[in-house]
Parts: sequence; structure tokens; C-alpha cells
Amino acid sequence: MTEFFNALALLTNFVIVPGLTYGSQLALGALGVTIVFGILRFANFAHGDLMAFGTMFVVLATWWLQSMGVGIAPLPTALLALPLGIVAAVGVCLLTDRAVYRFYRRRKSAPVVFLIASIGVMFMLNGVVRFIIGPDDQRISDGARFLVKVQEFKAATGLQEGIAIKLSQGLTVVVAIAVVVALFWFLQKTRAGKAMRAYSDNEDLALLSGVSPERVVFYAWLIAGTLAAIAGTMYGLDKSFKPFTYFQLLLPIFAAAILGGIGHPVGAVVGGFIVAFSEVTITYAYKKFLRYLLPESWEPDNLVQLLSTDYKFAVSFVILVVVLLVRPTGVFRGRVL
Repeated sequence: MTEFFNALALLTNFVIVPGLTYGSQLALGALGVTIVFGILRFANFAHGDLMAFGTMFVVLATWWLQSMGVGIAPLPTALLALPLGIVAAVGVCLLTDRAVYRFYRRRKSAPVVFLIASIGVMFMLNGVVRFIIGPDDQRISDGARFLVKVQEFKAATGLQEGIAIKLSQGLTVVVAIAVVVALFWFLQKTRAGKAMRAYSDNEDLALLSGVSPERVVFYAWLIAGTLAAIAGTMYGLDKSFKPFTYFQLLLPIFAAAILGGIGHPVGAVVGGFIVAFSEVTITYAYKKFLRYLLPESWEPDNLVQLLSTDYKFAVSFVILVVVLLVRPTGVFRGRVL
């Protein structure tokens, strides 16, 4: 029985905890994409770099606060800087909408035109972020490092394998739960949220009912910018901040949104966790895990790894292609806020 618990601890440490953390980050990112699609009817390819833009301001504000000796230990100082990142992300959303998207919206351009415009915005944001903060890794994590330490877990349980849970991992999951609950409450209970849902479901009927399209668009960008800054900051705290990484995250985020049903918030959350656990489980090396469960004569000699971690984004790509070919509407059938 001890061998089973050692295997479970090993799986928890390298699959379950990272999967929950990464899934929370993807869920927040996919929610931002799905909100914009549900209201504005286009896939916002700039969302990954929007995350980088908001996180950049969090990084810069965190450095300034740390230089002033301001902190909230054991929590990371980045939490104090997060509101600035949210304001910056929302501000650039509203600015690009006024400067770019509104022009095409008033001319009722096709969704593909908006998509191409968003690619232009993506490159612009990417260049601005790299120009201001540079292309290299930046770390902003401070305060306590672990909620659960390996040695403490081993001492408490007597197992050979330990579980380590970083503060950033626990914080990511808690923040994601709080943000998702707040978002669903907003969409279901508030007048603005109901207007957004009505506009998403039937634009013409919503306009006849007195719903202001500009106000709905404003709320959509407000939510998308907020989610982008939070998701980017949580990812930066857990891993590190590197602008190009956020560009790469666009693939799993879109895979999550499309898998769940783009335009469907519940689907975005579910899709985020499915994509995250798919990446983590397929790229994990099961050699040590199987050694605890199999007889000694059956112990594997190789890593028992389906894919190298270098190819984890290939998992998202395969999921994206399969969903588009088999069920383009996603699990929850999208476009319903």
C-alpha cells in the first residue's frame, strides 16, 4: 500500500498540481477570448500579447515597489501591482477598439477582417512590450515560496516521495476560482451582464430592447483586459515573464476556448483544464511512477514518455485540429454567454 501512496504522491507533484495551476491560467485566458468572441464575433489573436502587456506593467510596478521596500510578505508584491496591470490592459483594449475595431464595426465588416486587424494589434503589442522591457526572462516572485515543502511532507507521512506546492500555484487556483465566480455572478445577476448575454444571443432583438451596443462593447473589453492581466500575472508568478511565451500561449488558449465552445464561458473553463491536463499527462515521464506500481520484473527501462516537453504545444494543436474537424461547435456549443 505504501508503494501506491508513493506513486500517488509522485503523480500529484508532477501532474495533478501543475495541471490544476496551468489549467487555471488557460481557463482565465480562454475566458477573455470567449467573451470577446461572444460580443464582437471575432477571434482576438492579440489576446496573448494583451496578457504580456498587462503583465509588463505588473512587473515594472513590482520592481518599483520592491525598490521602495514595499511588500506584503508572505504574499508576492505583484499582487499590489496587479491593479496597475489591469488598468493598463483595459486601457489598451479600449484604445485599440476606438482606433481600430470601431472603424470596421461601424462598416459591419466580415469577422475575418477583424481577425486580420487583431493580428496587426498583436504584432504592435508584442513590439511595444519587447521595446520597453526586453525579450529576456524576468522573475517577479517574492515572499514565501512554498505552501507545502517536500521534506515536511515526507516527515509527516513517512513516504519516500514528497509533494511540493508553491505559493504561486495555490494562489493561481484560488484567484482563478474567485475570478470565475465573480464573472459568472456578473453575467447572471447584474443588469450589464444580462445585457451582454442578450446581445450575444440575439444582437437585433437586444438593440430593439434598448441595449446600448457601445456599452456592451465597453464591458466586453473591460472584462477581457482584466482577465488578460490576471491570467498573465498568475502565469508570470508561477513560471516567469517572457514576452514570446505569451505569444505561444495563444495556441493552448484558443484550443481551450474552441474545445469548450468558443463564446461559452463554462466551456472555456472546462476546455482550459482539459488542454492543460492533456499537455501535462502526455509529456510526463512515467518511469518512476510505474516502478512503484509494477512488479520488479516489469519495471520499464526507458522514460515511458509519450512526448518530450519540448512538444507540449503540439498537444494543443492536435486538440484544436481534432475539435475543428469533428465538432467545430465545441463540447458546450459556443456563442452563448
